[in-house]
Amino acid sequence: MRDDRLVNDSIQAPEVRLIDAAGEQVGVVSREAALEQAANSGLDLVIVAVNAEPPVCKIMDYGKFKYDEQKKRNEARKKQKTIDVKEVKLRPGIDTHDYEIKMRSMKKFLDEGDKVKVTMRFRGREMVHQDIGARVLDRVREDLDGRVKIEQFPKIEGRQMVMVLAPR
Repeated sequence: MRDDRLVNDSIQAPEVRLIDAAGEQVGVVSREAALEQAANSGLDLVIVAVNAEPPVCKIMDYGKFKYDEQKKRNEARKKQKTIDVKEVKLRPGIDTHDYEIKMRSMKKFLDEGDKVKVTMRFRGREMVHQDIGARVLDRVREDLDGRVKIEQFPKIEGRQMVMVLAPR
């Protein structure tokens, strides 16, 4: 991410509202006086509010400020949760035990906060009996009833029927 803040000599405004290193408001001073105060304290003059009239400048250690901002951004990125879409593939003739194992993994994915894409795949003559696949997907929906919201109801896409579930 680029930092477009104006620092020291790149500040063009003739007058600025100055805040000193301690955070106290000095008032409206000329650009030269503000730069001189910053140089005397061994710090940088940084614009913090460009759109204000006159622009608000603060005397601070710009390098340390940029470092702290980067650390804050990295912390925020670490804490954010990405939602993945996990896919579970089923067949119309799925047996009870296999169905239970697939349900267990779907529940685990949903508990972790991920979405689940349930794909019912049809092969050969199974395409004629799409109602069987639809019943299996209805069973999945009933078994997960309290913990999910259906983001996409079952719909046919080529040789498969797809349903997307999201955690509540």
